Amino acid sequence: MPDMHRQERLALLGLWFIPALWAVNYIIARRAPGVVEPYSLALGRWSLVAVFLVVLTRHELWRERAHLRACWHQYVVLGFCGMVVCGAWVYLGARTTTAMNIALIYAASPVLIALGAALWLGESFRWQQAGGVALALAGVVHVVVQGQWLSLATVQWVAGDLWIVAAMVAWAAYALLQKRWFSPLGSTARLAAMSASGTLLLLPCAAWEQWQAATPAWSWTATHLVVAAALAPGLAAYWIYGSIQKVLGASRVAVTLYLGPLYAALAAWGVLGETLGSHHLVGAAFILPGVYFVSRRPVDTATGNE
Repeated sequence: MPDMHRQERLALLGLWFIPALWAVNYIIARRAPGVVEPYSLALGRWSLVAVFLVVLTRHELWRERAHLRACWHQYVVLGFCGMVVCGAWVYLGARTTTAMNIALIYAASPVLIALGAALWLGESFRWQQAGGVALALAGVVHVVVQGQWLSLATVQWVAGDLWIVAAMVAWAAYALLQKRWFSPLGSTARLAAMSASGTLLLLPCAAWEQWQAATPAWSWTATHLVVAAALAPGLAAYWIYGSIQKVLGASRVAVTLYLGPLYAALAAWGVLGETLGSHHLVGAAFILPGVYFVSRRPVDTATGNE
């Protein structure tokens, strides 16, 4: 029991740390156009992750080779959802859509995951969680519209939004399928298998991209972007997400996506020099309690303990 509580405490800490890693992707997406193409960036990101993790977990992967042969299609689906769609397609969509649209679309992903976890995985979804989701969602919208709620009526949807919608749905599928499909692999080895599958799927896409258009010459800046994408929003964020989902469940971990716009605003302020407004603080006042309510353990009605 003490070990279980310790695991949960560490998982809850990771819950607040993941969006900080994903915020790095916000910086990368802003600096990638004209430097490196979307599929090439995603391929470089996930091939680095795959090579590192496959070498690290090679003994476990070899030991479970019978499982990998039998369930290879699961890792292909997870690699497509998590590495292709939630990787390259986000960079593609960011070319033509706005940050407001991206944040609004992605804000629906935790709701999809929570509903899917309740209906498909049998996870509990209490009124406390529903209230936390609503509170966090209100905070996200407040940040996105900069406190001007009437501006929601003026949002214009463009072709790039379809890429983001696909990424939002794919992330929900990625999170739910990891819980749905049993794997004897540990978190690190499982991510290695998914990364390797995603890399193989990205190879022809990157080759098509290079053949289709005039791409910028490779530079040190492109290398830095690829390495940064591999380490923070790739290796670290995905590994922590998969690990804590085993402890907290899909619906409780999904709420980390609500912290994305808030963390991204802080990253833009600190790194890109963008303005940090009062709407960010008001949004945080909604988002942070919302995340707390969603991530809390259920109270045992018999004992009154969490």
